[in-house]
Amino acid sequence: MNWIWLIIAGLFEVAFAFCLGKVKESTGNEVYLWYAGFGIALFISMGLLMKAIESLPIATAYAVWTGIGAVGTVLLGILVFKEPATFWRLFFISTLIGSIIGLKMVSH
Repeated sequence: MNWIWLIIAGLFEVAFAFCLGKVKESTGNEVYLWYAGFGIALFISMGLLMKAIESLPIATAYAVWTGIGAVGTVLLGILVFKEPATFWRLFFISTLIGSIIGLKMVSH
């Protein structure tokens, strides 16, 4: 069950990065709503990460959490914020995904 908490925590990390991206595009009072979304997503992400490390090794959990956040944020950047999807970006993201899967496989 803690792996599920960890995956959800990683998705909320993507959510708070998304909110930061939207802050950059926003003006006026809308900025504060995106900052609030950032704070809420950050709080949930950290809380779920803390829950996950109750039985998972901290080094593995943190690496997987940041990996999910990194992969998700790059994909959001490409799909939502129209950042370039170059060969090398996609190549290194795929190696990161492979590393996350590898950590899951070797964790006890």
